Amino acid sequence: MSAIWSKNPYTGEKIQSYEKDTSHSIKQKLELVQSVQEEWSNKTIKERCELLENVSELLLERKEEYAMLMTSEMGKPISQSIAEIEKCAWACDFYAYNAEDLLADEIIETDAEESFISYDPLGCILAVMPWNYPFWQVIRFAAPTLTAGNTGILKHAQNVPGCARALENLFLDAGYPKGCFQSILAGHGEIEELIAHETIKAVTLTGSEKAGRGIAQSAGKNLKKNVLELGGNNACIVFEDADLEKHLDTMVKARMQNTGQSCIAAKRFIVCDELYDAFVQKFTEATKQLVSGDPKEKETYIGVLAREDLAKSLKEQVDKSIEKGAQLIMGNKMEGAYFQPTILSEVVPGMPAFDKETFGPVAAIIRAKDRADAIALANNSKFGLGSMLFTEDIEGALDLIPRISDGAFFINDMVKSDPRLPFGGTKASGYGRELSREGILAFVNKKTVYIKS
Repeated sequence: MSAIWSKNPYTGEKIQSYEKDTSHSIKQKLELVQSVQEEWSNKTIKERCELLENVSELLLERKEEYAMLMTSEMGKPISQSIAEIEKCAWACDFYAYNAEDLLADEIIETDAEESFISYDPLGCILAVMPWNYPFWQVIRFAAPTLTAGNTGILKHAQNVPGCARALENLFLDAGYPKGCFQSILAGHGEIEELIAHETIKAVTLTGSEKAGRGIAQSAGKNLKKNVLELGGNNACIVFEDADLEKHLDTMVKARMQNTGQSCIAAKRFIVCDELYDAFVQKFTEATKQLVSGDPKEKETYIGVLAREDLAKSLKEQVDKSIEKGAQLIMGNKMEGAYFQPTILSEVVPGMPAFDKETFGPVAAIIRAKDRADAIALANNSKFGLGSMLFTEDIEGALDLIPRISDGAFFINDMVKSDPRLPFGGTKASGYGRELSREGILAFVNKKTVYIKS
């Protein structure tokens, strides 16, 4: 077997090697999941919820261990890694508490003596997951999907193989049947074969637009349902009446959390002209206070990007934006996988910092003539994951809901995922929804039952 190495992006050192799956080992895993599917789907929802409670407990017991694993493999600052594990436990608790109600038969009054919708599991679901939130992205899929009676195959990003193995063992240790949730360490080449396999009933991807198009094509060819959560170029709209003293820290966090490596991060700050200069000044001052350093140190807020090639790509985007007229306020220095927090002002459409997804600590600040112009600029994107608006005019903000084309609209807060709310995008940000009721019903057979004597 060939090996996959995990590598610490901060030190550059290799951590551990993991055996890559072969065609034979993948076949064995698919056979195992086939053998356990009926047993798992026949368990009561209550029994599945009890096991999910075990997952939550283990996550909290092992949060230091799992957090350090994440930090070592992809460079997330340790305090943020711990928060990620705690959020995973929260999602498990939400579904453990609510799954019976969410999956209950829905009675529909018709001409029948009884008619209802039954929510039955589909079978084995393939999850193709990214490295930026290596536990959260997986748990927000697995918690509802397995609790609905499905089984899961995880194909994780190749730079977090340790996280993939830890997640598989987590479900085993929590008491799930062997084969109910398995990890496959493989490259992109094996994904199409997996989707085509009769054991796989549907597929979900969190990743890039390019990866999403490939998954959608393969799933469509094989007539299999898919959910895609892809990239984002979220707008942070700042009206002239925004309270910067109250909300500035939230705005900085919205861009710089996870060293800017988040699909739902605020990437384009669209600021009304009246407040523009003050915003640039205050945002810059606050960003300069962020501590960069070793991701394993608790005081570190800005770590490193997950790989050096990602830093190089980000620098190219910034350099090209400057060539086109953007003003560099601070940053744009890289060393290995480290990329200094960067602020660009006077960004306009046609620049990479406006048009593209910048996956790192780069804030593009755009001047809007007025509120109407700000909304137009926000919608001027092929992506549609989420927008946020900061204003004291709540009634006016509510009137704008139909004009925001994204999957989420947050007023006076940053866009974030919450187990209680559906999560997903529009346009090039994908389709389908995760979390909440929509998440647990994403991979079920919504079966119509009609009874007449």
